[in-house]
Amino acid sequence: MFLRSTNRRKDGKDHRYFSVVENRRLPGGKTAQRTVLYLGEINDQQQAAWRKTLNVFDEAEQRFTTMSLFPDDRELPGDAIDSVQVRLSGLELKRPRMFGNCWLACELWQQLGLDEFWQQRLPEGRETVSWEKVLQLLVVNRLLDPGSEFRLHRQWYINSAMDELLETGFEVAEKDRLYRCLDRVLDHKQELFVYLKQKWADLFGADFEVLLYDLTSTYFEGEMEQNPKARRGYSRDGRPDCVQLVIALVVTPDGFPLAYEVMNGNTADRATLRDFLTKIEEMYGKARRVWVMDRGIPSEAILKEMRDPERQTFYLVGTPKGRINRDEKKWLDLPWQKVRDSVEVKLYEDEGELYVLAKSGGRQAKENAIRRKRLARLLRKLRAMRKSLPKRDQLLMRVGAAKKEAGRAFGFVKIQLPEKEEEVTRASFTFRIDKAKLKSAEQRDGHYLLRSNLTGEDPAALWARYVQLTQIESVFRSLKSELGIRPIYHQLEHRADAHVLIAFLAYCLQVTLKNRLMIHASGLTPVAVLDKLSTIQMIEVWIPMLDGRRLVLPRHTQPEPDVQALLEQIRITLPPQPPPRIQSSQLPGAATNQAGLAEEQLCPRSPYRGPDAKSREEATV
Repeated sequence: MFLRSTNRRKDGKDHRYFSVVENRRLPGGKTAQRTVLYLGEINDQQQAAWRKTLNVFDEAEQRFTTMSLFPDDRELPGDAIDSVQVRLSGLELKRPRMFGNCWLACELWQQLGLDEFWQQRLPEGRETVSWEKVLQLLVVNRLLDPGSEFRLHRQWYINSAMDELLETGFEVAEKDRLYRCLDRVLDHKQELFVYLKQKWADLFGADFEVLLYDLTSTYFEGEMEQNPKARRGYSRDGRPDCVQLVIALVVTPDGFPLAYEVMNGNTADRATLRDFLTKIEEMYGKARRVWVMDRGIPSEAILKEMRDPERQTFYLVGTPKGRINRDEKKWLDLPWQKVRDSVEVKLYEDEGELYVLAKSGGRQAKENAIRRKRLARLLRKLRAMRKSLPKRDQLLMRVGAAKKEAGRAFGFVKIQLPEKEEEVTRASFTFRIDKAKLKSAEQRDGHYLLRSNLTGEDPAALWARYVQLTQIESVFRSLKSELGIRPIYHQLEHRADAHVLIAFLAYCLQVTLKNRLMIHASGLTPVAVLDKLSTIQMIEVWIPMLDGRRLVLPRHTQPEPDVQALLEQIRITLPPQPPPRIQSSQLPGAATNQAGLAEEQLCPRSPYRGPDAKSREEATV
C-alpha cells in the first residue's frame, strides 16, 4: 500500500488530493491498483492534524507497512515519527448525515457576522455550550427542515453534521437548552435589524428608500390561554377556527426585512400603520422614504398626516375600485399612456394627490377567468338544487353555503327564493345571471387605482414600485411554507414571539443567499441550491487500531459534477476535510462523544469554525 497524491489547479492555486492505494496481484502475474481510502485534500495548515504515520497491518503478508501521511517533499513536524497501528481489513463507514446544506447555512450565518453579533449579546455564564451555537442550531434547522424543538432534539440533530460544524456534542440540542435559548433573544430584536441593514448595505449595496408594508397572520394549535396575544380575528390562512397572531412587516423591494411586529390576533390592519411609521423613524432616523401599501391599510387620517409638510412622508397605495366609478368623469377622456407591454395608465390630480388608473391585460384575463370559473360552479350547484327541490330550510342553508364559496361572483346572479311557508317548486325557486352587471364588471377587469403624494413622479416608475408589493407576499409565503412559521405550538407569549424571530432569522439567511445568487447565478433559488447541496454527506471512516482504540476520519463526500459546477458558479468552496481523531473507552479523563467513546483529538482546531482571512474574503460578495 502507498499514498497517492494528485495535483489539480483551481482558482489559480495548486491543490493536492490524497488516496490510500494498494497493489493487488492478478492471475497471470499482472498487478492492479485499487483505491482503499480517499482522503481528499490535505493542506499545509492541516499538517499538525495529520502528523502521524500509519502502520497498516497486511493480513496476507502478516506484517506492518508504514505509510506516511505526507509525501517526502513536504517538511514534517518534529514529532512525525509517531505512528498508529491500524487494521484496514476492519474499515467501516459510519454515521452518514447531512453536511452540504448545513455547512452552507453556517457559512451564511458567519457571512452576516451573526456569530459575533450574538456572542456579544448572549453571555455564556456557566453554560458548557455558548448560547450563540444553540441559536445558530435553531435557525439552521428552521431554514433546512423546519419543525418543533422537540423534533430537532430527538431526530434532526443526530441526522445532521451540526456536531462537526459547531464543534459540540449532543448537549447543544438538549430540549430544555433549546427552550431556554428562546427566552434570551427577544430583547435584541431591534438592534439585530439595525445591524443587518448595515450588513446588507455593505454586502449588496442594498437600497432602503422604498419600503413595502403589509400584514399577515399565523395560527396556533390549541387555545393558548397563557398568551394574551393569541386571539381570533381575520385569518389569512383560512383558519378562523384557530386563535392567531398578526405580524406586520416592512421589507425592501429586494426582500430585506427592516422591522416586524407581532400583534394581537384581532388587530385591524388600519390600526397598525401609525405606530410603524414612528418605529421606523426611531430605528433608522428620518429620511426620504416611500411607503408602498395595499388598499385597506392606511386610513384617510393617516394619509393626511403623511402629507403634512412638516412630516412629508411619501406613500403609494392601492385604492378601492369604487373610487374608479366615482371619479369616472375625471379620467374618462384622458389618454392612455403605455408603461409596459400590456400595461397602460391614466393620470389625474385631485386635492394634492396624484391618481394613477392602471389597466393590465394579464390582470384582466386573470380576473375574468376567476369570475367565470366561480360563476360556473355556482350555477351547477343551483341547478342541482332546482332539480332535487329540497325543503325550504335545507334550500336556504345550501344557498348560503354556495354564496360563501362563490364570493363576489354570487352578486352577478339574481335568485328568487320561496316565501315563508311557500312550497319549493321550480316556479318559486328561480335564478338568472344579471348580464348588465356582469358586462359592467368585465369592462372594469384589469383596472386598478393607485394614489400617491409623489405628484412629480414618472407614471411608469410609480407603477413599477407598486407591483413590487408582490415581494412582501413572497416573504410571507417563504415564512409559512418553506420556513414553517405556522402553526405555533408554544404556550407562553415570549416563546411564541421568539419562535417568530427564529423564523425571521432563517429568512435573513435565505434572502442573503437569494441576493448572492442574483449576482452569480440568476435563475437559481435558495431552496434549489440547498437541496442540491444536501447530496453532500458527512461520513465517518472507522479504522480499528491494534491496541483496541479506533482511528476515526470524518469525511464529507465529494460533490457530483453538477453540484461541483454549481459551487464554482456561485463562488463558494467546500472546507477542507476535518482532522482525524482517536476514540477509546480507556483514555482517562477524556471527553465522551455520542457513541460513548472517549476521544483524543489529533488536531485541536476544526476547519469549520473561524475561517482564515482569505476564506472570509472569498465568502463576501
